[in-house]
Amino acid sequence: MNNWVKLLATFFYVGYLPMAPGSAASIIGALFYFALREQLVIYVLLLGIVTWLGFWVSERMETLVGAKDPSCIVIDEVSGVMIAFFMLPLNLPVVLTAFFLFRAFDMFKIYPVNKFETMPGGIAIMMDDIIAGIYTNLTMQLAIRLVAMR
Repeated sequence: MNNWVKLLATFFYVGYLPMAPGSAASIIGALFYFALREQLVIYVLLLGIVTWLGFWVSERMETLVGAKDPSCIVIDEVSGVMIAFFMLPLNLPVVLTAFFLFRAFDMFKIYPVNKFETMPGGIAIMMDDIIAGIYTNLTMQLAIRLVAMR
């Protein structure tokens, strides 16, 4: 069971990369969007599965590692960036802006995201990235509509 927890929490060992494992996992989540943007139902199902698994394995991995929110857990980034990209247009400026905006929201933990860090285990690990993804998506949707109004 521990091997499955490690495999999933690190998103197939991406979390063990020596540099920027969270960014690498975010890129993988973005690739899911590129691959599945035309199959909305499959994308939403995959997002649901990744998110559910993230809640399930994050707390267990935290216990295995013996540290709070260890950097090797990256399934949360995959889930969060999939939310960030949900139903965004696929063009280079939007993709790059959404990616970097998600990473910024994830790193800086703008209120109330910082409040989730006090929650127990998997909830804290997953929710900050889920909220960062929601913030990113809402910001991008608003920006796209504002630009379209010009």
